[in-house]
Amino acid sequence: MTKKNRVILDYFDIILGCLITSFAIAVFFNPAYLAPGGVSGVATIVYHISGIDLGLTMLTLSIPIYIVGILIFGKMYGVKTLVGTILLSVFTMFWDSIFGYQGILDYSKDMSFWLSALYGGVISGLGMGIVMRSGANTGGTDIIAQILAKYTKIPLGTSLMVIDGIIIIFSAFIFGIESALYSIIISFIVSVVIDKFIMALGTGYAKTVYIISDELKSIGDFIINEMDRSGTILDATGLFTKKSKLMLMTVVPNKDIPRLTRAVKAIDSKAFLIIQETVHVLGEGYKNISEVAESSDVTTK
Repeated sequence: MTKKNRVILDYFDIILGCLITSFAIAVFFNPAYLAPGGVSGVATIVYHISGIDLGLTMLTLSIPIYIVGILIFGKMYGVKTLVGTILLSVFTMFWDSIFGYQGILDYSKDMSFWLSALYGGVISGLGMGIVMRSGANTGGTDIIAQILAKYTKIPLGTSLMVIDGIIIIFSAFIFGIESALYSIIISFIVSVVIDKFIMALGTGYAKTVYIISDELKSIGDFIINEMDRSGTILDATGLFTKKSKLMLMTVVPNKDIPRLTRAVKAIDSKAFLIIQETVHVLGEGYKNISEVAESSDVTTK
């Protein structure tokens, strides 16, 4: 696949993913008074309190967050993330023009809330997974979590859970405890669907990637400068050729795996990659090793 076709496919994924995700927000979450974190969760709360358009609130909140992300992280947030941020809001308003944020279920029946949580979670996770497959995201609280992780000792995954958790807790005071419990279920469903969808990556938060290539310097520069990650260069010897080679090992979150594999392919189409399930990631940028060592998460024999 040529670079031009790859770019076209990426933007197709962003458009399709945002269209699907916004459908879940407008047709299932908002009518059921469900705010499972994220900017859309805040917008749902604002909509039911003030009546301000859901998509407009999402856009109003997301753009400033995106700008702050650019100021802090530089070009880490490219055009694709901006497009995803805008399209999610625009498509949410599109679904509003069709359904009027009233949804398609009868919420006088308790089962409708369960159906909204289940189907909304699956559809939203599918849409977000498609967007992430392009190497983009829809901004919002993802950026806030990365800022929090940068300036505190809180790992990125934990930062995102904390922010979404705050939104869900706040929604409990507005919509009631049942709504918050449904939102927690949605968050779980979304994470599982995304994790299974993106290259069937398994259950862990991150993956260990081993790369053997004659272009390790260029690949390493991409990992450091474009992904804001690091890695380790290891000595290796070919079993058949007996020749010494260098191998790069890096650990990246699941959502960044498609972006990394595409970049490696573009730099060196003959590169050899091994992607492994990672049970624990301890250290800077992830879980604090001291905290884990003192808990039952990791045991020694």
